[in-house]
Amino acid sequence: MTSLLAVAHHPPAPPVEYHLLTPMIIVFGAAVVSVLVEAFVPRHARYASQLTIAAVGIVGGFVAVVRLAGTRRTAMAGAVAVDNVALLMQATLLIAAALGITLMAQRVTRTARATKALVAQSVSAASGGVELDYITAQAASEPDSDAEQLADRTGMQQTEIFPLTLFATGGMMVFVCANDLLTMFVALEVLSLPLYVMCALARRQRLGSQEAAMKYFLLGAFSSAFFLFGAAFVFGATDAVRLPDIADSIRVGGGDRTFLLLGLALLCVGLLFKIGAVPFHFWVPDVYQGAPTPVTAFMAAATKVAAFIALARLLLVAFPELKDDWRPILWIVTIATMVIGSLAALTQGDVKRMLAYSAVAHTGFILTGIVAADHAGLSATMFYLLIYAVSTVGAFAVIGLVRGPDGQELTDLQQWVGLGRRSPLLGLAMSLFLLSFAGIPLTGGFIGKFAVFRACAGAGAAPLIIVGVVCSAIAAYFYVRVIVSMYFAEADPATTAPMPIRFSPTAAVVAVCAVFTLFAGVAPQVLLDLTNHAAIFAP
Repeated sequence: MTSLLAVAHHPPAPPVEYHLLTPMIIVFGAAVVSVLVEAFVPRHARYASQLTIAAVGIVGGFVAVVRLAGTRRTAMAGAVAVDNVALLMQATLLIAAALGITLMAQRVTRTARATKALVAQSVSAASGGVELDYITAQAASEPDSDAEQLADRTGMQQTEIFPLTLFATGGMMVFVCANDLLTMFVALEVLSLPLYVMCALARRQRLGSQEAAMKYFLLGAFSSAFFLFGAAFVFGATDAVRLPDIADSIRVGGGDRTFLLLGLALLCVGLLFKIGAVPFHFWVPDVYQGAPTPVTAFMAAATKVAAFIALARLLLVAFPELKDDWRPILWIVTIATMVIGSLAALTQGDVKRMLAYSAVAHTGFILTGIVAADHAGLSATMFYLLIYAVSTVGAFAVIGLVRGPDGQELTDLQQWVGLGRRSPLLGLAMSLFLLSFAGIPLTGGFIGKFAVFRACAGAGAAPLIIVGVVCSAIAAYFYVRVIVSMYFAEADPATTAPMPIRFSPTAAVVAVCAVFTLFAGVAPQVLLDLTNHAAIFAP
């Protein structure tokens, strides 16, 4: 009798559809193996092992995503939605992760003007140690301490950046397909915690890097708390955490409306922080500038993709009945984000900070697709995210190649004067990315902006388009200002010394991103059809 009562009170566990979760399982499995490699594999073999595991995990995850194309089902008792929206964005995240890890794999490239200390480090690296250009040798060591310098000289390079990137990627893949609030919160934490650590791993300017990581961590903790409180309020009002169940409860008039709206507002605060929307954008310039450049590239591209799709799923699946309540607020946030991001970027003299405020402005442009709240808006948002992710990684990869004689990155705009003439390929690639950000025709950025603005107009939000066009014109000024500095201004050769272009992981990333950005502008129909077909959430 006791056993029967126990069975009655404890129903069997729900089935786990492993085949639907294969992409995430592969990436998380690779991350776990990568942690074990970091702990147990000898130092001389660790670098190659980590790169191999990361490559296998990302390629395997991508193949699994392709095999699931066309699926529209839920798994894990409805906690995970495997649909074309999630699958396409998971593929985008894996592409961003592959490009980011390629940048992180960059080894030091020395020039004939290297100082004696740098030559000594290069010799020690060539004698068996592997030295990653962007990432500190010993993250646990105090910046500029004897222990850190010893690690540099002896080539004792830790490679924890690779498992951290895989864990962050896996969390983002869960985030885009999370179909209930608890899964969404867990995924938010899984993707955020590795990023906090990764931001503190810069090889140079360690104190600035650690300061950026601390700011990101503290503000991120507050945003997670807002999200969790919002989930609690929504659950209290609807007695549900699954997004479709929340929508059903609202549709039949269940729950306290005040608690429901308060919960929705708090949930949106947590997600708007992750996408860097105004007024939750203050972390963006400091973190983008302080983090290692490959981490900035990966974070700027992948985090925005994951957070935007989570926001779209939350609003369009769980709260479509409250569209008249959240759309006016989103209008205000969108306008403020476009205006403040564009105006703030005008005053920046540092290229990384300029791109950070540019990212804020682009957040506003992408939000116009969310405001449309229909199929066309979702499709345009996905297309914009795909183009923006690749172009952003490419732009930060170019920044990683512009260095002085001592190997230090040159991010001051004055140090970019004449870059296009001294390094034509580098200048051409950066110009292409900047023109794409500005929305100039024959680039992917133009097609993306046109798509979101057209969707916004179709949903009756024409005033947003007017603001967006004006802000795009403002943004074009500071993008063109960089191009003018690279090609039409005279420079002192003693103050600027870009790294010579040669085959390297970073140069390969720049080339791939440039080709994709140009292809998306010249022949965008394939990608437009792909996003249009994919823009349907699972029931």
